[in-house]
Amino acid sequence: MNDLPQVTIYTDGACKGNPGRGSWAAVLIWNNGETVIKEISGVFEQTTNNRMELTAVMEALKSLKKKCNVTIYSDSAYIVNAFRQKWVANWQRNGWKTADKSPVKNQELWEAILDQCSRHHVRFEKVKGHAGVHYNERVDQLANLALER
Repeated sequence: MNDLPQVTIYTDGACKGNPGRGSWAAVLIWNNGETVIKEISGVFEQTTNNRMELTAVMEALKSLKKKCNVTIYSDSAYIVNAFRQKWVANWQRNGWKTADKSPVKNQELWEAILDQCSRHHVRFEKVKGHAGVHYNERVDQLANLALER
């Protein structure tokens, strides 16, 4: 392993209506000698749940100031599968078209995430939602609190 800082990120998105008012949240955890935790969130008035899931990942990665080893935990199969099953690489190779030749939804967010991923060593892990995983529960809470603001 390299000497880069280790960062663990939990992300979540929420929507009231789909589309509708939406929010995203992330918890970033650095543990290099001492644990530092940063919580971030935001709201959009008219969006979709998938856009909020993607925005959470993008904003979390954007908040990192230097190159890191990053593990992103998400309960979104859409995001985790897109990276782990190489959907994103296939979409890029096919001119941002899906297997059935339709345009990839949210292309600009996928491209922004890829741009951020190029600055770090990133891996994606699936976490079961609403299963008592502390930080996953926390990002869900943060996203819902942001939605209520």
